Amino acid sequence: MTVDLENLPPAVFHPPALTTPSGTAIVPALIADGGNQAGWRYVEFFTANINNDHTRRAYVRACGRFFAWCDNRGLSLGAIRPFDVAAWVKELQEKHGAPGVKQQLAAVRMLFDWLVTGQVVPMNPAAAVRGPKHVVNVGKTPVLEGAECRKLLDSIPADTVRDLRDRALIATLTYSFARIGAALKMKVEDLRSQGSGWQLLLHEKGGKEHTMPCHHELAEMLHAYIAAAGIADDRKGWLFRTSPGHNGTLLTEQAMNQQAAWHMIRRRAAAAGITAPIGNHTFRATGLTNFFENGGALENGQEMAAHSSPRTTRLYDRRKERLKQAEVERIRL
Repeated sequence: MTVDLENLPPAVFHPPALTTPSGTAIVPALIADGGNQAGWRYVEFFTANINNDHTRRAYVRACGRFFAWCDNRGLSLGAIRPFDVAAWVKELQEKHGAPGVKQQLAAVRMLFDWLVTGQVVPMNPAAAVRGPKHVVNVGKTPVLEGAECRKLLDSIPADTVRDLRDRALIATLTYSFARIGAALKMKVEDLRSQGSGWQLLLHEKGGKEHTMPCHHELAEMLHAYIAAAGIADDRKGWLFRTSPGHNGTLLTEQAMNQQAAWHMIRRRAAAAGITAPIGNHTFRATGLTNFFENGGALENGQEMAAHSSPRTTRLYDRRKERLKQAEVERIRL
């Protein structure tokens, strides 16, 4: 039986089975040549050590590319040295930006650490290899002005349950600074009463839970959506559900995925006349920037965004970009 490392794995693995029926590589030949222990350890790195689906897919691709590169050069698993890893990194830099190269190197480094502790290889050849320098002071995610975000929300009608769902999801991302993955994992019960107001329970990366006070406008949009959808009593059901068909009047019991949310956002933005290439992450950055513009403190923004470091929170503060634009307009020829 084969193991699709980019998706939910079966319980049994057999190293000689290197491809899926469609021909997709499962375990690199170079790893399989190392024997059953190497094959098992490789699979366990992705299935037992990495919980996030997106990280797993990215790391599977990175490690697959690296071992294919090594195999093309006639290297065996035990013969890979820091020089080889450095040469691979140098080639990557010709085709990929610094962030992508650093991510792929991190995947290979972590995998070799796992293989070392599993006594598959004696040393980690990627441990001493340095990736390209990459310093980011401002995030690159497109951010909407407060008026633009208001325009987008107001442009969504309230005619169907799908309309109400879309408005509530965009508002959730904006007012709660929620990551798209956390928002889409919400259950109906995660909108909770708190005194005279409401709070959200967000299921963040790594199994962490994070509570966020619910803005009064967001609470109104969520309650309107829940009432129209008739899901108030389905406390364990998904909050943001798929809506098949063209009329937008029905919901399934399935949760929306990130791709569906992205397509919805682009469609709603186009209808509102917003041409910026916004996506799921835009509203987290928009909400935080608006929070800072209105006097919000960095430490509070960090806590509400569930960032482990204030440096990460600063990446979402785009006030300097807007200041520069305002200043450059002082040039009048």
